[in-house]
Amino acid sequence: MSNSEDRKPVADQAEDDAWFPSPFSLTQYVGPKTDFDGADYPNAQKKGGNWKILVIGTQERYLKMADGKFFSTGNHPVEMLLPMLHLHEAGFELDIATLTGEPVKLEMWAFPKEDEAVKGIYETYKQKMRNPLALSDVWGNGFTKDTPYIGVFVPGGHGALNGIPQSPVVGNILRWADANKRYLITLCHGPACMLAADLAKPAGEKFIYDGYKIDVFPDSLDNGANIDIGYIPGKMSWLVGAELKKLGVTPINEKITGETHQDRYVLTGDSPLASNNLGKLAANTLLKEIENMS
Repeated sequence: MSNSEDRKPVADQAEDDAWFPSPFSLTQYVGPKTDFDGADYPNAQKKGGNWKILVIGTQERYLKMADGKFFSTGNHPVEMLLPMLHLHEAGFELDIATLTGEPVKLEMWAFPKEDEAVKGIYETYKQKMRNPLALSDVWGNGFTKDTPYIGVFVPGGHGALNGIPQSPVVGNILRWADANKRYLITLCHGPACMLAADLAKPAGEKFIYDGYKIDVFPDSLDNGANIDIGYIPGKMSWLVGAELKKLGVTPINEKITGETHQDRYVLTGDSPLASNNLGKLAANTLLKEIENMS
């Protein structure tokens, strides 16, 4: 295979004009193992503890590009599963939801096939991911100051741009979290969810994340290298960082290095490289929060 052919996106046979990342791009972004180095939390919440995490996954695989092509995407498995692993080991029950209860879609081409820790947590939660809660039902049950979600986790992958940032229900949940000092945990393209907090907000209320600083996947890569190496099949319809900047959010990273950042009750990471670091940050931060409550 020539170098030029190696950089061409690969057709997804399940949909017309839909494309997987090129073989070359996967050599740049996907490895057989992650940097997971353990999840030991002596102060983990005891089994049956009250506090839980609400995980909001994507149920739509195909992301429409600017030229009408589809990127065959979903949630990045490492970005979803490594933070889940840390939160699970820290004693938090994880409720997995999608907008309407359709199965979570994963980018299985990015799954680290030799990583036993990631494979293990996937098997633990596979059925919940295939049979998630409907977020509309979760919100419909009523959210109060006593609702036991101490954190909302929105994993990345380009699929996080499908539906979640456009969901008033997601916006309601994020505004509830902000008002009740609960945590938002998100990385890579996941911070696009913050846009939902600007939807259907009460008249006269400011955008809750105005003035925040975050780590997020750089627009420069989606506008440049990701196209050049065939990771995505063309230009994006919109860019996460640019849209967040319009609302007063400042991306602080220019590259992807595994960086994480905490700004008040918002914990963010820059890319799949940050998955392990963000999981540690989230688990430790939430456990400390519980200790401070007691």
